[in-house]
Amino acid sequence: MTPLPRRELSPAVFRWFALAAFISMIVIVLTGAAVRLTGSGLGCPDWPTCFKDQIAGSWSIHPLIEYANRMVTVTLVILTGVTFIASLLRRPRRRDLAVLAGLLILGVILDAILGAFVVYSKLNPWLVSLHMLLSLAMVVISAILYHRSKYLYGPGARVDVRDPHFRAVARLLWIPFVMLLITGTMTTGSGPHAGGSQGQLQARRLPFAFSSAAWVHSVAATLFVGLVVGLLVSIWKTSAPAPLQLGVRRLVIIALIQAAIGVTQYLTHVPAALVELHIAGAISLTIGVTQFHLRQTAHDREPSIPRKSRPPKTPNVGRMALS
Repeated sequence: MTPLPRRELSPAVFRWFALAAFISMIVIVLTGAAVRLTGSGLGCPDWPTCFKDQIAGSWSIHPLIEYANRMVTVTLVILTGVTFIASLLRRPRRRDLAVLAGLLILGVILDAILGAFVVYSKLNPWLVSLHMLLSLAMVVISAILYHRSKYLYGPGARVDVRDPHFRAVARLLWIPFVMLLITGTMTTGSGPHAGGSQGQLQARRLPFAFSSAAWVHSVAATLFVGLVVGLLVSIWKTSAPAPLQLGVRRLVIIALIQAAIGVTQYLTHVPAALVELHIAGAISLTIGVTQFHLRQTAHDREPSIPRKSRPPKTPNVGRMALS
């Protein structure tokens, strides 16, 4: 009996899987935030079903929004599983891509389990904050996966450090950035958007004043913006490579826009639309910091699919004679 041929994927095809996983991680953060900001966090009091053994408790807006977000999570589990299988079928196979794809599966499962605890704890603000931070960590992993799928990594691959000083700065930049994310989730956890709505059990908030949390978050934001602006000035003065300049410019632009949104939402009493926009900015900033870190080393691109060979052009004899 003739064995079935093994399925193999080229690096170019696998990049599409990595890109899909990357986009899906962004989508799940935005839809999760929308559940909270629309007051639909307790729209489904049970998990994984919505109400006891029913898929949907009712056709009202809050259960539909909450369960739609769960369906996005299910889709995410399937997509990350397919991406992991694709990493094993990729030729040549690369261990780093398989590990990153496996981490995405683990992260999605942990996020889903944590979501169940969030529901059964009636939106415990500490768990909700951890839910957000874990989701952003998955955005980082998926961004690294997509980046690495485009370039050659591993033994024998070219690795050129563009600037050793800026590489050290890029690593240290994670410290104030993580502080910024943590203080941001603490601010949201003490703010007015608990995730519930009228007629539902009112979710608890973090045990400190919203104004105090916002002040601490603003200090962390000011520190981060000051660091990236100073980094931009330093890169200009040292004539750093163009990829580093581009990465810092993006960081500065996103950070300034994010700061403007944060101030505006605080002065306008934290409207839900601006909070969602602020969360989108946090995702963009997370991707920007990740990309700036990855840009510190130069790698050769994965070879693309070879083009069909074309016949050589016939020389123009008349033009050659005139020249």
